[in-house]
Amino acid sequence: MADHSLATPAHGARASNVSAVKRFFQATEIDTRLLGMVIALGFIWVGFDILSNGLFLTPRNLWNLSVQAASVSVMATGMVLVIVTRNIDLSVGSILGFVGMIMAVLQARILPPIIGFEHPMMWIIALGAGILVGTAIGALHGAIIAFLGVPAFIVTLGGLLVWRGAAWMVTSGATVAPMDTTYRLMGGGADGSIGVTASWVVGLVACLMIVLTILNTRRQRRRFGFPLRPVWAEYFLVISGCIAVLGAVWVANSYYMPVNLARRYAEANGIAWPEGGLQIGLGIAVPVLIAIGIAMVMAFITNRTRFGRYVFAIGGNPEAAELAGIKVKWVIVKL
Repeated sequence: MADHSLATPAHGARASNVSAVKRFFQATEIDTRLLGMVIALGFIWVGFDILSNGLFLTPRNLWNLSVQAASVSVMATGMVLVIVTRNIDLSVGSILGFVGMIMAVLQARILPPIIGFEHPMMWIIALGAGILVGTAIGALHGAIIAFLGVPAFIVTLGGLLVWRGAAWMVTSGATVAPMDTTYRLMGGGADGSIGVTASWVVGLVACLMIVLTILNTRRQRRRFGFPLRPVWAEYFLVISGCIAVLGAVWVANSYYMPVNLARRYAEANGIAWPEGGLQIGLGIAVPVLIAIGIAMVMAFITNRTRFGRYVFAIGGNPEAAELAGIKVKWVIVKL
């Protein structure tokens, strides 16, 4: 009895702590699965930083990683919908390579004799052609999967090999150059970033959007009689979101232009080169902004449109979705 009575307060304290943590997550409505993945990613980053003697968590490396991850992020937004509908796409990387080669050849070899190199419409035509080619390939894969009944794994595995070979065939493995200056903007690098001032403006606009989103969500909940988050939880979400955004902007601005590029920039803009050199922050890379914009568009499509509801309905039960009047095969083709 004595041992049991002594263990009771400790057990009660642990239960109180657990309930406090549970109440915190319930009040803030933070996705614990997403939080767990973020924490795991943080441990991985710290591990890499230790193994690299402090080189991994530097502004330069994080900036380069953000640029390299931008294209993968864009593809991932589409793959989410494919996976939700119980399908898979193994060919997306090969399609990206093929479409990229088509756009490169179009703007470097085909269009210059017609409209001239560095024409203002060059990048629009090439980008439009790339979107059309990518859409056609996706529709072809979707039609084979939906109407012929071939499993997505088989179709896209074949596409992985076919479009990888097609990308090589378009250029015969040769380098395609020169590229339009607009592509250097979209590709990152010193020319493909928006600078320090514009980056802070983007960060402040993002913080304003966070505040407006929280306020609008609270207003909608009150309007329809849904439970409201505590005020302290709203403040916590706003402050945490703004700290994360402004911290990311600070890291991007802390990566300075290499000396040779900074010298060329100073000469091109008539800036005197000081004895100690210039520290010109690159700011947020354009590919990162493109990836963020596309992610926001895809979030709107999945949460606010009929097509998004159809996708989740098909993922939940394709047969029930078909019986409910959803044209499942056409939705698969569109994906």
